[in-house]
Amino acid sequence: SLEILHTTITMKSAVFATLLASAAAFAPASQKAASSTALQAFEEDIGATLPLGFYDPLGLVADGDQEKFDRLRLTELKHGRIAMIAVVGYLVQEAGIRFPGAIDLSGLQFSDIPNGYAAFEAISYAGKLQMFLAVGALEVLVMRDFVGGEFPGDLRNGYFDLGWDTFDEETKLRKRAVELNQGRAAMMGILGLMVHEQLGVSILPSTAESSYAF
Repeated sequence: SLEILHTTITMKSAVFATLLASAAAFAPASQKAASSTALQAFEEDIGATLPLGFYDPLGLVADGDQEKFDRLRLTELKHGRIAMIAVVGYLVQEAGIRFPGAIDLSGLQFSDIPNGYAAFEAISYAGKLQMFLAVGALEVLVMRDFVGGEFPGDLRNGYFDLGWDTFDEETKLRKRAVELNQGRAAMMGILGLMVHEQLGVSILPSTAESSYAF
């Protein structure tokens, strides 16, 4: 009958689910140990800072893959560095500081370029193409590790040192942690500036207001 058929299917489904749930128990112990050891190393990495510590809500490195972790760390560092430059550039332009002279052959002055998103509307197509090519060249030719750096994000490639090798290990770790956290803050900062600009509510004090006049 239909009732017997339904009961049979239900029992088979329960048995199958039980087998799936217990399959992990038969995984090789060495594989579990390696994954656990790698995760412990991630938890002690420079990026695991208070109050969150090691924070991976999406489980991107839950498998303990060191190569994947290093790739994600490099991506985080590069985005943080770009964001730090972006925040400084936004604030400098918001303060009214511009290069002298014309930005293109039509005579458009740097001083005529507004800040933020409006700048893209004011810059010509050729100017936008130049920026795109410049960013692409930096990504392909400069912001890459060609020689195997000392750590993820070490893009010196043997061309410059700036005294890095004179620091002891503790100082190096502290400086790397500072850069990483400053980059994280900058990513949130430039995102906040961009969102509030689109909302029409600036989060920056205006120099035109009497309380902020210089």
